Amino acid sequence: MSQRTTPRRLLAAAAATGLILSACTAVDEDPDTDDEAIAAEEPDAPADDEPSDEDTTDSSDSTDDAEDTEDPAAGGDITTGDGVTEEACPEAVNPDNGCIYLGVLSDLTEGPFAALAVPITDAQRAYWAQVNEAGGIAGFDVDIDTYTRDTKYQPAEHAAAYQQIEPNILAIAQSLGTVNTESVLSDMDANDIVAVPASWWSGYAFSENDHGLIMETGYSYCVEAMVGLDWYGESHGEITSIAAVGYPGDYGGDSAAGAQLWAEQNGVDDVTVIPTGPNQVTGGQDAVVSAVMAAQPDVVLLAVGPAENAEIVGKLAGGGFTGRFLGSLPTWNPALLESAAAPALVGLYNHLAPTEQWDGTSAGTEAMKASLDGELPANGGYIIGWVMNYPMHALLEKAADSGDLTRAGVRAAMDGLEVDFDGMAEAITYGGEGAEVAVSGLIVGTPNAEAPLGIETTNEFFSGPSFEAIGYDQACSASS
Repeated sequence: MSQRTTPRRLLAAAAATGLILSACTAVDEDPDTDDEAIAAEEPDAPADDEPSDEDTTDSSDSTDDAEDTEDPAAGGDITTGDGVTEEACPEAVNPDNGCIYLGVLSDLTEGPFAALAVPITDAQRAYWAQVNEAGGIAGFDVDIDTYTRDTKYQPAEHAAAYQQIEPNILAIAQSLGTVNTESVLSDMDANDIVAVPASWWSGYAFSENDHGLIMETGYSYCVEAMVGLDWYGESHGEITSIAAVGYPGDYGGDSAAGAQLWAEQNGVDDVTVIPTGPNQVTGGQDAVVSAVMAAQPDVVLLAVGPAENAEIVGKLAGGGFTGRFLGSLPTWNPALLESAAAPALVGLYNHLAPTEQWDGTSAGTEAMKASLDGELPANGGYIIGWVMNYPMHALLEKAADSGDLTRAGVRAAMDGLEVDFDGMAEAITYGGEGAEVAVSGLIVGTPNAEAPLGIETTNEFFSGPSFEAIGYDQACSASS
């Protein structure tokens, strides 16, 4: 890889925008739960306006010879390489700036997480648009559109799209799905490409799994289960039995592993693990409903999608089940309040999240709301997408400050990087191992038709005692 040295431009006064840093599921139709109403709330998939490979293949100008230039007023040189050009971005906000190209590998049309992934990506566009409008980063605008690709939540599609965009990007702003991300991690390692994942696997906290390339946001599914059970114990009483229902792999598997670790720590012997899949695969959740009804647990942990959530909670409540449900981050969609399961969800379900939701009060949440002029997005995917940008923004700023916007320079800048998410999520210091980097703060939500996005949340992060007592010295589960 060749490198170039370009003038270091004056850093933009992005503090005025609140962006300078100080420190999963498309719903399937199911008549039993009125999923037609849920599906009606899904955002439209983005138009297929991506430029062709012929138009974009050479945009990174990665074969330029090294060149030394200097801007004394800006304080020195910035070395650049693949994914960074002296030429402006397409439709640049600042035509005199160069361009940093970031990739997006997401589920944007027909995969099981499209309903969340589309607003995730919309939020990322809005965030970086504000950064560019404030002057960009060290004389560069940031482009995430040119190399956005739809992977349909398929590892083979993800890997193919990655290979297509890899020569032309500096880093990956969104890589949706743990198994998908793992399919390209070895190549990312060889090419020094860091990424922000749209997934929350416990293995991301350990370099043996992520090679120090993955910038997680918030806790893992495993930690979510531990802390969620602590919250239940404090809020609803003693737990004597648990059922963990979820998709196999990093999502449901990690959540179930967290439940089992919590049970061992707290002397609970009765834990039932019930694997399931999306309704598109299983055709429905009757087997889960039967298994939970037979087990009669005090609490059911759900690591599924919104459609499965509605069916499971609705049918169990209709059958007389009186236990409580704790739903992982991707289990909620505000359209569930229009389904037949709404009364059961309001009475028996709580949503767990690693970040403030729309009714949060942090500076980050206020900046997110301002990006939509106070309008509500389709669902909480927009919140996820907004939070995901903070670590990449901080990383690029740190690398630029060090004078090295090459892939290797960006990767090196991750060590010790502190990100506070403007209060939207618990602060993380990247580059550590296990408990050194993992966070546990939980925001608990209760369905409420009068609340923004149908969820009324607690206003402080909850962290119970079990996570610290258990320790965090390896991934809770395998990712697949």
